[in-house]
Amino acid sequence: MTNSALILRLDNRLDHLVNIDIGERGVEHLFEAARALQGESLVGAAADALLAVPEGGMVVMTTGSVSRAWITPELGENDGPSGAAAIARALVLARNATCVMLCEETLLPAIRNTCQAAGLFPVTLEQATVAKTDKSLATIVMLPFATEDESGQEQAKALLSNLKPDLLFSTERVGRNELGVYHSMRGIDYGMGRARVDALFDLAMKRGVPVIAVGDGGNEIGMGRVADHVKTHVPYGDVCQCGCGGGIGAVTGCDVLVTAACSNWGCTAIAAAMAARAGDEKLLHTPEREALLLDTMVANGLINSTHGIVDDSVDGFPRQSHIAVTELCRTIVSRAL
Repeated sequence: MTNSALILRLDNRLDHLVNIDIGERGVEHLFEAARALQGESLVGAAADALLAVPEGGMVVMTTGSVSRAWITPELGENDGPSGAAAIARALVLARNATCVMLCEETLLPAIRNTCQAAGLFPVTLEQATVAKTDKSLATIVMLPFATEDESGQEQAKALLSNLKPDLLFSTERVGRNELGVYHSMRGIDYGMGRARVDALFDLAMKRGVPVIAVGDGGNEIGMGRVADHVKTHVPYGDVCQCGCGGGIGAVTGCDVLVTAACSNWGCTAIAAAMAARAGDEKLLHTPEREALLLDTMVANGLINSTHGIVDDSVDGFPRQSHIAVTELCRTIVSRAL
């Protein structure tokens, strides 16, 4: 294994790189709060938890956001899917894990194609079991999740009982506030047609299943861990614009919260930390793959939610910034590899 002191330095550099608050959302405050609670590097803690998944284990994941729900549930955003695909790829390669990705049925095709572009072939649960046994194929299982509160709670119980996951992972997945409302970063109610996946994460936390969450704005699953800081430092964190009387902060917590200026960057940094620990560069999310996934998400109609247009900017940050962050993450851990 690589020297632990070196790993600690690399983790800290990755943490600080992806939390530069380029978008002026207040993420640096959330980062400081999450670091204080964790007592160690956020990406390092996430990497440790992911690599602790048993060989051949089960990981349930979620990403995807119905970006303009009040217009159509068919439209998702491009922050989240590529990052989740990078983590799923690293998990399959490092732990021969079965990864089950949950999202709205309307977003399944786009997220499925993004995962496939990352090297994961979409299969059924039964087929994934065969592939895991003979290690002949890197796979991803895609399942739709309910979009109504009651049915979401029922599906959450069934999934935990049937799949018995070793870990849950969420990135850029909006959660409800204390009044049950799902908000955009602009404080608008956009819960219509949205999968109630946070019900699954709430139940997992109660049952002691480890939960890792990545977010950049305060309205995502996991941000309940730093709820007071979201209210204080994030626009609309205390009072939204929809009139519900609450803020945009999600109430669902997690065991490890990874903050980042863009959630995809957080995932890139986690994959880099996993690669450093394993001494295996195959676990890295590379600039070349990032470019491919950006193109894939455009081809599948995923939106740059900040500008409201289908293009290869994510969260308003241009294409080259995402490729550059990916390259910097690789460079940071290069000594360990």
